[in-house]
Amino acid sequence: MAADDDDGSDEILLFASTRILDERRQALEEAFFRKESERLRLRLHEERERREARDALGRQCGLSDASLLDRLVALGIRADTVEALVLVPLVEVAWADGEMDPRERNAVLRAAASVGIAKGSPGYALLESWTEERPSPDLLESWRAYIATLGRALSADHRWHLEEQVMGKARAVAKAAGGFLGIARVSKEEEAVLAELEAAFRA
Repeated sequence: MAADDDDGSDEILLFASTRILDERRQALEEAFFRKESERLRLRLHEERERREARDALGRQCGLSDASLLDRLVALGIRADTVEALVLVPLVEVAWADGEMDPRERNAVLRAAASVGIAKGSPGYALLESWTEERPSPDLLESWRAYIATLGRALSADHRWHLEEQVMGKARAVAKAAGGFLGIARVSKEEEAVLAELEAAFRA
């Protein structure tokens, strides 16, 4: 009789243990799928945001090249920061010698104000970040592709005026760091960057 009781207790314990194990397995699966579901939701949300940013940027710039737009979005360029693209040459020239001194930084930010990029705007904030930390080479590569695509949509006269406006400001930045009252000439490093930038308008 006692043996029968022991057998019954073992079965109860085994059942309880199996039930607990099953409940924990189920909880683990639910937690896993909940986490995966949240991860998928976030990924879809990020993809939708990137797609919306790309579409808005395409409308703002008049570009249809999806790969170029994707690169620009990955660099932080949005429809409300696209005006900062025109100042990329200034940033590149200012970083030509591997550092940006206060005069160069001030010249870049003054140039931003001169083309209507207001302090506190998204475009100004993006530009400020480029003056504080040197942008990756992808920025210049994407700028060249942007200028080449834009140039093909312009007449030769309009393209020349665009180059004069953009590169004129870039040369002004180079001269701003050229010494007291601009007596010293633009450095070889800056001249090399300026030549590379100017070539983009003729691509």
